This record gives sequence, structure tokens and C-alpha cells, in this order.
Amino acid sequence: MPTFAEKVYHVVKKIPKGKTLTYSQVAKRAGRPGAFRAAGNILNKNFNPKIPCHRVIRQDGQTGGYNRGAKNKIKLLLAEGAINKTIKQ
Repeated sequence: MPTFAEKVYHVVKKIPKGKTLTYSQVAKRAGRPGAFRAAGNILNKNFNPKIPCHRVIRQDGQTGGYNRGAKNKIKLLLAEGAINKTIKQ
């Protein structure tokens, strides 16, 4: 049986380039709808480049944290066309 962390990583791996999901959407798709903070904490510990955790944003439209720096997250999302320059920071 996969752990919640494994489920979160599996969901995030499927986010296509140029798209985003919220932490809440990730938690729901991983089977624990109310565990959006737990999903965020799991992704904060991810250093696997095959898991594009930069594609997960906050419900309010802000980008949220990123273990490689918030500015790097914004740069990646802009480069992929997932956000525009008016994103809340």
C-alpha cells in the first residue's frame, strides 16, 4: 500500500508542463482532501527533479513556497507558461 507521500509524488509527476494544481487539489487526488498542508510539507522535502513540485501553487493564486527558492519557482512557472507576470507573490 503506497504511503500518502508516494501518492502525492505520483499526482505531482502527472502535472503537465505549463499547468498547475493547488496543494488542496493534490491532497484530494492523493486521497486525503483535507491534508493540503501535509502535501505541502511533503513537497518541501522533495529534491527529485522528476517530481515537478514547482507546479503546485496555493489556492489563493500565490505561488507558495519552494525548497529551491520562491524566485526560482516563479522563474520556472513563467518559463513553462504556467503563470503570467501578474501572479501574486
